[in-house]
Amino acid sequence: MVVVGLVPALLRWLFAHWWLPLLLSAAGAAVGVAVVRGRLARAAAARERRRRLRLALTGPGGLDQLGHRAFEFAVRDLLRRDGCRAEQVGGGGDQSADVLATDPLGRRWVLQCKHKQDPAGGSAVGVGVLYALVGTNERVHRAQVPVVVTNGRFTGPAVRWGREQDVVLVDRELLGRWAAGGRPLWELLPRVPAPRPGRHH
Repeated sequence: MVVVGLVPALLRWLFAHWWLPLLLSAAGAAVGVAVVRGRLARAAAARERRRRLRLALTGPGGLDQLGHRAFEFAVRDLLRRDGCRAEQVGGGGDQSADVLATDPLGRRWVLQCKHKQDPAGGSAVGVGVLYALVGTNERVHRAQVPVVVTNGRFTGPAVRWGREQDVVLVDRELLGRWAAGGRPLWELLPRVPAPRPGRHH
């Protein structure tokens, strides 16, 4: 009964102070707008940082100085800079895929990353890596563009087999141009598959 008796009193108070709910609603709306604007600004800043991303091969923080997992994330970030939806997926049971990406034209990319601590004097990436990538791509990933990227070099058989099987090989020279420049990887390649129907820049 006490609660029932308080209802009319509350209504009278609200009627007398009609401006207060409006003020609270306006304040809540202003806070909501500020939160949304903050999120949009952070997202725009993140896009701008990705757009300006430039990575060197050598020197402090260069690609040569990274560990293998960090190298995978660097490749992912370069693809995101190019406008791709890209995720690092390398790890145990990755089935020869370290990064999966979809470019703005709808092409699906699967990338195997091979980081070399000694790019010049260490071993070259052999054709077996390409065999594994193509095999798992056909069974699992179904990507249009299989890629092996290294800060080192490829063996002669790997280069020949990759050319025959349409595997993109990103060696040290190409990686350096891609990472330090601002052009998407596919613009640096002699040829890539056509975009999926209905997709445009």
